[in-house]
Amino acid sequence: MKTALDFSGRVALITGGSRGIGRGIAEAFLAAGADVAVCGRKNPEDLPSADGKTAAFFAADVRDPAEVEALVDAVAERFGRLDVLVNNAGGAPFAEAATASPRFSEKVIQLNLTAALHCAQHANRIMQQQESGGSIVNIASVSGVRPSPGTAAYGAAKAGLINLSATLAIEWAPKVRVNAISAGLIRTEQAHLHFGDDAGIARVADTVPLKRLGTPSDIAGACLFFASPLSAYVSGANLLLHGGGETPAFLSAATVNRGE
Repeated sequence: MKTALDFSGRVALITGGSRGIGRGIAEAFLAAGADVAVCGRKNPEDLPSADGKTAAFFAADVRDPAEVEALVDAVAERFGRLDVLVNNAGGAPFAEAATASPRFSEKVIQLNLTAALHCAQHANRIMQQQESGGSIVNIASVSGVRPSPGTAAYGAAKAGLINLSATLAIEWAPKVRVNAISAGLIRTEQAHLHFGDDAGIARVADTVPLKRLGTPSDIAGACLFFASPLSAYVSGANLLLHGGGETPAFLSAATVNRGE
């Protein structure tokens, strides 16, 4: 008997799936039996693999609508179908809002919001033609539900992505389910760029109620759930995957006796 997390015979496309969070997601779908396609602007040194299966790579800049259309069509042509899209590509460097250039802000919003919309539109076009429909998972961020100092355009884009997910869930039902994951602090190979050395990473992790940073596999597990029959009645949801969130700053500043 196949389990709900058996993706044999199903096809998943993970944008930005050759490293970091995207690589973890790709490897999880491969391990669950799916055929996996990943995309990026440059050929990676190696591709995600698991249990003897390796992801197929398609070169594409998801910020370019024409390349997105060609990407989705190429995946569907190669594998004959498309069951899952994970809009993972995204990110932004630190930039103060007062001095960020218009071009910088536009590029950040393009990568983190409009690229996901274009990918979703073309995936939906394929999925609506399939009897089994499909599932789209948008990787958002807690920056979309709280202030995002230093990454204002990124936070605004992720807030838009959360809203987009809920809207598309209504427009594309019942064939296609659309959900979002608002990721918290995740440790990847680039964590030091955001949090400093190992000591800095440890200090940041200590601020999380679960006392650790998230991992790509934490995000991947949620993606598998959203793409599986276990979430057959879940659409338009935004999962806060942040280890319990952030302890309010006033608690450490307050002098009132809390019985400690």
